[in-house]
Parts: sequence; C-alpha cells; structure tokens
Amino acid sequence: MNYDLPHRRYNPLTGEWVLVSPHRAKRPWLGQVERPAVEALPAYDPACYLCPGNTRVGGAIVNPAYTGTFVFGNDFPALLTPEAMAQADGHASAAIGSADLFKAEPVSGTSRVVCFSPRHDLSLPQLSGPEVEAVLGTWAAQTRELGSFENVAYVQVFENKGASMGASNPHPHSQLWATSNVPHVVALEMEHQRQYLAQHAKPMLLDYVEQERRLGERIVAANEHFTVLVPFWAVWPFEMMVIAHRPTRYLFDLSDVEFAALGDVMRRALAKYDNLFEISFPYSFGWHQAPFDGGDHPEWVLHGHWYPPLLRSATVRKFLVGYEMLAQPQRDLTAETAAARLRDLSDVHYTLR
Repeated sequence: MNYDLPHRRYNPLTGEWVLVSPHRAKRPWLGQVERPAVEALPAYDPACYLCPGNTRVGGAIVNPAYTGTFVFGNDFPALLTPEAMAQADGHASAAIGSADLFKAEPVSGTSRVVCFSPRHDLSLPQLSGPEVEAVLGTWAAQTRELGSFENVAYVQVFENKGASMGASNPHPHSQLWATSNVPHVVALEMEHQRQYLAQHAKPMLLDYVEQERRLGERIVAANEHFTVLVPFWAVWPFEMMVIAHRPTRYLFDLSDVEFAALGDVMRRALAKYDNLFEISFPYSFGWHQAPFDGGDHPEWVLHGHWYPPLLRSATVRKFLVGYEMLAQPQRDLTAETAAARLRDLSDVHYTLR
C-alpha cells in the first residue's frame, strides 16, 4: 500500500491502532511553542536533593558520597508496602455500588530511585561505556531483588528525562516500581505475545525484529545482540524500541557480552536523540520484562520503549488531544521518515564534537 496516503497501522503487542496522516506534516505550525530546556547544568549542584553528600527532601537523610550508581527508597512513593497497607487499613470501606461497575482492588509495592552517577550534568549518552553498563547492571540487580519479594508480581523500570516529561529533578535518575499486580499495558503485551507464540511457534518480537532487520528502513542502531528501531506502529514522532535478539525475559538474564552490547546500542541511539535538535532530548523510557507471577513466559522477549514528545524542533512538541483522546492515536510523521532522520545522525554526542 501507499504509505504517503492516510492509513492506520496495527500494534501487535497491544492490539491497538494508530492513524497515520503524512500529508499533514506540511501544514504550518501555529500551536504552542515550548521554552528550550536549560542546558548549562553544573557537575555538582549544592541545592540538588540527589547529588552526593547533599541533604534530601525534608532534611532528615544525607546522601552518601557515592561514586557510581546510587539506589534509595523513594521519599514520596506511589506505593505502600503490604505492612504499611495493613497498618493504614483500619476498616473496610463501605460498598458504593455494583461490583461490576465500581470495581477496585488494593495494590501494594515498593518504589526506588536509581541515580545514574554522581554527575548532575551527564545523561546516559554522555556517560562512558562502563558507566552505562553499571546503570544496566543496577537495574538488573534491583529487578532480581524486588522480583523475589513475596508480594511482587511485576517490576517496572522507567526513566522520565526532562521537565517536559515530568522529571522533578534534573539530576539523571530513574525509578523502579514493584507492584503486587501486573500493570495493564504489560498484561496486554503478555496476552498478545502468548497468542502469537501459540499461532506461530515463535516469540512475536523475535519474528518482528528479524523482519525489521531484513527491511532496514526503520532501524536506528544495531549490533549482534540488540536492535533499536522506530516501530512500525509508533505513536510518538521519534518513538523508539530496543529489542533483544534472543528470548530473554529479564535484564538479569543477560550475559556480560550482552550487557556491553546493550550499553553500546543505547548510547549510540540516545546520542542521536540529543543530536537531532542539539538539546538534552526529553522522553519517558521503560523496560518491559516478564512478570514475576510464577510463569515461565516462553513468549517474552526483553524490550524497552522510548516515548519522546518533541515533533518539529526543540520547542515544538506533539500533543495527544482531541481525536487521539476520544478515538485513537494519530501521527503525521511516518515511522520510516523518523527512523531515517535518526539513523543519518552521528553517534557522537554533539557536545563532544
């Protein structure tokens, strides 16, 4: 079919569709223009709650003088431990209606923060290869530890980069939320991957990444063990996925060679993000690992998603509003065009040129 005409694309991981309208990319822009992100961050900020040796929010805790990654319990957690839940739940809530229409269930869990390094001013693509591998290793170790907790069914690793994506502190960091349930998006991906495996006797994402590598038109960066690409069904303008080349369920299943390969491909892809508009490119990123629900999950292939908001420049962003909130997601820039723009950029971070 002609991808230059309006069409919609199917996401086999979630069962959802996205409307693609390439001709709209030529329309003039009179919408909201963001302020460019402030770039001149110091290597150490005495007012930062996350820098080494500084006092965190509230003044009761002082960070150690850490020199690598630093993990701590979130000072404002979205989840309460089972013990805290039991202590706070003094009495049952009164019923408010039909169980089919007013359904609710308790969710317990643990929230942790991972600082990437002591440097306040360096994001992942600006760190060295060993430093990026240390971040990956910390995510893997934390996933293993939290996944071993009796009440945990899923561990979500994610990073919100930039104020426009809700990051409350510019010091490069990520979070882990370990929950007693399997979240909705992960449950959707799990079910669709299970169905594909049953029908094709091969994990969906292995088939997908093999076909994408043959086609080549949506690949951004790749090596022997991992591929970064703009997915065929991308919603955000410069959305990317990183996909393993074998059916790996968890980060902690990776070998040392695979950790090095993953760090390499991520650093190169994220440098392209920053080089696109020569800013510290904002995004939300998250790993989708298999749940900790007692299953073997032969359908699962380790992968991660980047969802960045910027559309035309450092100051013009994509909004999901109107039709997208009420009907289905829509994009103007095709995945092929977005991938070509990213792929053609240098792997060397613009601040190092």
